[in-house]
Order: sequence, then structure tokens, then C-alpha cells
Amino acid sequence: MDLVLASASPRRQAILQQLGFEFSVQASDASEDLTGIPPLDAPRLLAQRKALAVSKIQPGKLVLGYDTLVFRNLAPLGKPSSPEDAFHMLWSLRNRKHQVITGFAAARDGVLLESGQESTWVVFRLFSKHELDDYIAGGEPFDKAGAYGIQGQGARFVKAIEGCYYNVVGLPVAKTLDVLKGLAET
Repeated sequence: MDLVLASASPRRQAILQQLGFEFSVQASDASEDLTGIPPLDAPRLLAQRKALAVSKIQPGKLVLGYDTLVFRNLAPLGKPSSPEDAFHMLWSLRNRKHQVITGFAAARDGVLLESGQESTWVVFRLFSKHELDDYIAGGEPFDKAGAYGIQGQGARFVKAIEGCYYNVVGLPVAKTLDVLKGLAET
């Protein structure tokens, strides 16, 4: 199977490599504008946009697209634009449960073959302002939805998860394997 990952995310690449897949990478330039999109559908629809865009320029190849959003009270939290923005996002999640949704899509030659999304609940512990300031000073929050990476220093905030850990990282393993298996059988 000639596989392309429509993402420059090193975390997604590492997960696919860990699973033993050979693939190439072609980052998508599809719009991530959420205007007019129901928030809880956004991860799936954005993943579709990415997979479709790359599949049109990678003829004959199976393209996987993903998009991960963190939700607080059903409102999506994007990537922070400043240290203050990161502080407010993370402080708002402190000692609370929030949802992480990753949309996934598979496309070939501009045709959507499969899509869906996976949801995981994350519970943050009661951390201090000092811990949060230290985390933000390290620079990790700025390229991550919700301003944290569970696979990195952001793990210090996590008390518990309900669902797929890899979904929080950005690539739901079981869903991806099921999609690839289903497409290989057709």
C-alpha cells in the first residue's frame, strides 16, 4: 500500500512508524478555518479537507489526514497565540475534565474513502501557577491544540484519561488500523 501522511506532525509520524508502516509525508495546505462548521464536527471535517487536498496531488496513493482539537465545555481550544493565551487555556482546564477529538480521513485521487473521529476524555490535576509558568517558559505549548502535549512535558498536568492515549497525541491507533484494514480488504 502506497501510503501518504497529510501532516507534518512529528508526533503522528512517530506513531505510524511505531506501528511499522512505510509512508511518505506531504503536509496539507487545506484551510483550517472553522467558520460555519459545527464545533464537534470540526476535527472530522478538517481531516477530510487535508486528506482530499493531498490526495489530489499524490495520484494513486492512499492519503491519511488528521486533525485534533481540545474542547472545554464543547468549545474548541486552538493553538495558543501567546504565553498569556497558553496560560489562560491551561488554567481553564486545571482540575477539570475536557475532551480531545481527533478526526481522521482516508482519500485517494480526490475521493474520500473513509472518515470519522475518536474522542478521549482527559482529566487535569490541581497544578500550581508556578508549574504552569515553568511549562509555558519551556515553549512546548505553542504548536499544540489546547496548549499541551500529553506525550511531553504536558504530561505533568494529566491526572487520568478515558479512551485512547494516542488519540490525545493526534493519531487514534485503533481507528487508523481499522480503516487501513478495511481499505486493504476492498
